[in-house]
Amino acid sequence: MPKFLINGNCTASGTRDVQTDKGTGRQKAVAYACQTLGGKLDALYFGRGDQDVVAIVDMPSAGQVQALCLAIGHAGMSKTRAVPLLTVAEMDGPLAESVTYRPPSG
Repeated sequence: MPKFLINGNCTASGTRDVQTDKGTGRQKAVAYACQTLGGKLDALYFGRGDQDVVAIVDMPSAGQVQALCLAIGHAGMSKTRAVPLLTVAEMDGPLAESVTYRPPSG
């Protein structure tokens, strides 16, 4: 199953929700949401700085990740951004491809 990195920034009400539910409560909620879409939460971390929350999820497709991010955004507690993750083997495939590209100035 493809892996995705989801970055989240909490709104003020989202921060209050974390204070109420604690980290474990939010982890359970995200894990359950992933399961309802046929996926799995691998890890959930809280951070300081640019990202309040970082999750690594296994999901059947980008469509399910989009559904998860839309549900989180619709709740109004966090803004999310999802990034597909490639394994080393998945990265080696495109690196072996021969691509002809002419830059705009060339």
